[in-house]
Amino acid sequence: MNKSTEVHASFSTKADAGSRRLMITLYSIAVFLYWMALYLYVPTLPTYVQSKNDNLALVGVVLSMYGLWQAIIRLPLGIAADWLGWRKPFIVVGFALAGLGAWTMGTADGVNGLIIGRAITGLAACTWVPLVVVFSGLFPPHEAVRASALLTSVGAVGRVLATGVTGWLNELGGYSLAFFLAAGAAALAIFVALPTQEERRPPRRPSVTGIGGLITRPDVLLPSLLAALSQYANWAITFSFMPILARQLGATDVIQSALMSMHTAVVILGSLLATAIVNRIGARRLVYLGFALLSAGIGGEALAPSLPLLFVSQFCIGLAQGISYPVLMGMSIQYVADAERTTAMGLHQAVYAVGMFGGPWMSGKLADAIGIRSMFEVTAFFCLASGLLVARWLTEKRAD
Repeated sequence: MNKSTEVHASFSTKADAGSRRLMITLYSIAVFLYWMALYLYVPTLPTYVQSKNDNLALVGVVLSMYGLWQAIIRLPLGIAADWLGWRKPFIVVGFALAGLGAWTMGTADGVNGLIIGRAITGLAACTWVPLVVVFSGLFPPHEAVRASALLTSVGAVGRVLATGVTGWLNELGGYSLAFFLAAGAAALAIFVALPTQEERRPPRRPSVTGIGGLITRPDVLLPSLLAALSQYANWAITFSFMPILARQLGATDVIQSALMSMHTAVVILGSLLATAIVNRIGARRLVYLGFALLSAGIGGEALAPSLPLLFVSQFCIGLAQGISYPVLMGMSIQYVADAERTTAMGLHQAVYAVGMFGGPWMSGKLADAIGIRSMFEVTAFFCLASGLLVARWLTEKRAD
């Protein structure tokens, strides 16, 4: 290789590295804005829906739309993106749907508009599947875990900030302001994502036999079912009826916002804790711990006489979510071949989205029939009994 060729190769390598850093930066900013768009209004969304219709069953129906459409679309979306060989269009459309859904809810006159808007944001949330895959592709294969951790952290920071300012925004401009700013954040995410580049891959026809085989594998299905149970409780309580209970205990919009923001921050803490100790105490024991904390937190909220105990209980729920979420996600693909892991992850996310739908829907019916606190008690018992029972069947790899 002559000197001119060496200089050209060095320049090309530096240019590639610079382009990669630019893509990582752009996607990180876009993901931050994307989660801001999806969560700016979430802390007071239940009370906003209740202000349009005080039927708790209908409140649950509206809130359940977010999880329903994720459960329906996430796996087909992952398959379609792999089949097309191009993920960026799905990402840009998802960002646009996040803005459209927020705008629709912010301008809704009644329950029907809220149902449509929340359903649209559920479709937007499906974009997380191709986003994770595209971002991971910017890193070498051996840094896949680091890439996922980085992207998850960026999203978590966006959610903490978004939920932390909701109450202040409501006081400043009413409920609608947070929805309109969420639509603006989605528009900015599109603007940031448009310059990103993605190399088209050859289309890959999905294998029905392979997908069917994954669905019936216990090592994939059981962690996914437990994740669905955990999400059921989280979306029944934290994102649906805890804000309404907090309002009954005298919480302002700012306090409701603080409860949600603390929950999200503690989820990050729980994830870090799980990462640090999973190899020492084992994944199954962490799952047991997660469901015990989850049930204790929900039971504490059922009995909470005041807001301080509600904060303590919500801390337990957040810690439980932080511990369970990454452990169950990891277990669901632990024994899956590399060629099938994207499909397995799409399956995992689709299954746990069923819990995100079922939580608000079922808890709304229960709360309307027996009251919010009694619904909390039933949910706590159901999660503890079911979680500990199913966790006994988990397959766990042991160190030699």
